Amino acid sequence: MKYPMNKKLPNFIFTNQFGLLFLVLIFIVIFSTVTDGFTSRFNIFALSRVIAIDIMIGLAMMVVILTGGLNLALGAIGVCAAMFGGWCMEVLGIPIVPALLLTLGMGSLLGWVNGIITVKTGVHSFIVTLATMSIYFGFMTMLTEAEAFRRLPDLFTDFGSAKLFNKYVSPLLLVSVATCFILFYLFRFTDIGRKLIAAGANPEAAEVSGISVSRMFIYCHALSGFLGALAAILLTTRIGAAIPSMAGQLGMDWLLPAFLAPVIGGTLLSGGKLSVFGTMLGAVLVTLLTNGLYLLDVGEFWIRFFLGIILLLAVLLDRAREYLTLKNVIVS
Repeated sequence: MKYPMNKKLPNFIFTNQFGLLFLVLIFIVIFSTVTDGFTSRFNIFALSRVIAIDIMIGLAMMVVILTGGLNLALGAIGVCAAMFGGWCMEVLGIPIVPALLLTLGMGSLLGWVNGIITVKTGVHSFIVTLATMSIYFGFMTMLTEAEAFRRLPDLFTDFGSAKLFNKYVSPLLLVSVATCFILFYLFRFTDIGRKLIAAGANPEAAEVSGISVSRMFIYCHALSGFLGALAAILLTTRIGAAIPSMAGQLGMDWLLPAFLAPVIGGTLLSGGKLSVFGTMLGAVLVTLLTNGLYLLDVGEFWIRFFLGIILLLAVLLDRAREYLTLKNVIVS
């Protein structure tokens, strides 16, 4: 009796995700060979914590890129949400779980404001979020007087320093991976997820079919704010405090990983196509490269230069994908 050949594996070999996975494995082998300490327990644990945050940052930008837009205020939203959560826990004495829910709610609210302004004014989200980036950050600095919240509950900060699987993996990474699976399910199997993709792929056709494109775009910005706040929570547990500079000036330190992970992962900048697990692998690849170059004593300037080149190549690859493939409703 003959059984039909399984075509899923050959198809996967030609996907962007397989290419990223292959590159990740190649660089692991290279850095393990040419550097000292890359495979040490300490370095792998540190990598898992950084990767967890970069994955979440990439996912937060991915859901806005799905609409053909951008969220330059992502870092500012994350910092504002983290500072709000720190204030709730330290000053108001709110328990951890309600405080975290309020933190996520603050991030969602700030993202929702971005979406409302973008939809109501018709101005591209690049301009809107460029403006709100300064507004959010400036307002937060004024309210907190740039003072950090360092007396957070021990149970909260201990989570960021906990070690799993023989002390190799941070639980932060498990949170990010779980979030990837939830988003994959959302976009692949739910009605709202399919509507979000349809609105990004072809707004005119989606509107004709009865989908409120404006509402879907607002949802994407709110979801981006939610994920940005979640990234900020992970970062706060990692450093043990809510600090105004935790994402750099105006949150600028988040922008490079925010763009690199989804674009390398296969999310089209023009909108309509995303890759949840591609974004995850893109974040892993970028973090591995950065860590490996640091271990090779490559200067900070050259690392930024190298990552900038990668982003430029990723954008060119994005344009090539846009021309060579039809804009299908695809989630991978």
